[in-house]
Amino acid sequence: MSQLRFLIIDGYPKPSRDQFDEVGMTKAGELYAKLLLQHMPNAKYDIFYSSDPGVVLPKGKELDKYDGVLWPGCNLTVYHDHDERVTKMVDLCKDSYEVGVPQFGSCWAAQIAVYAAGGEVKPNPKGREMGLARKVFLTEEGLNHPMYEGKPPVFDGFISHDDEITKLPEGGKWLASNDFTKVQAVEVKHKKGIFWAPQYHPEYDLHEVARLIIAREEKLIKQNYFQSKEDLMVFVNDLEKIFENKNNKDLRWKYGIDEDVIDDKIRQLEFVNWLNKIVIPHSKKSE
Repeated sequence: MSQLRFLIIDGYPKPSRDQFDEVGMTKAGELYAKLLLQHMPNAKYDIFYSSDPGVVLPKGKELDKYDGVLWPGCNLTVYHDHDERVTKMVDLCKDSYEVGVPQFGSCWAAQIAVYAAGGEVKPNPKGREMGLARKVFLTEEGLNHPMYEGKPPVFDGFISHDDEITKLPEGGKWLASNDFTKVQAVEVKHKKGIFWAPQYHPEYDLHEVARLIIAREEKLIKQNYFQSKEDLMVFVNDLEKIFENKNNKDLRWKYGIDEDVIDDKIRQLEFVNWLNKIVIPHSKKSE
């Protein structure tokens, strides 16, 4: 098999990326690059910081050189049609469907997958789902879907979002759900393309989500996730302790941290299945 190449679209504006640097969090695009190389060490990738002024994204047939498009999370809003930073990413997703390059991503990715194919995304009336999405369960379609082959039927996942998918497009499949967010994962088949996307983040770990909580301090205290910065830092430090030593039984019990979010083989399985079941077979057909 020839060396595979991937396009990674990091849509976070520079001030948001700078904030991640300040709190010690890995940038979203780099997190996906790390995830990719963990499972495909010889892969090549290009990261585009698509919200930066002057950045031109590949279009149409220019996408043919890629074996997959990866969509990390993003703090923009997919249905903000007045925002050029958003519309050019939606256009790239549409072009990827048109060309047939496989797509995968998390959070923002599930929303753009649906929206670019004609579905609907709106603010979640319950507000922000943050930290851990609890008791995500596979739907009937999810139980039989290749993205979830080998995955427990109920699990937790790292999460941070305000919007939710409210209507699937034609060609969309509803794969997972929980009490907070009805659509926790989708497959979208549109034109020549296919897009697999969980709403939660397989690429995060306890360290990254702890750093994200610091970055979202003001919002989380305002939304009553924490009473004060001191409360927030207690939680953050406990997550870091578990990250450093997963045998911290007392802290794991306190916060309900199980193997589904600690063990890479469980947490990252959706991405690994995408590589093995979509990307590699697709690349062989193109050879």
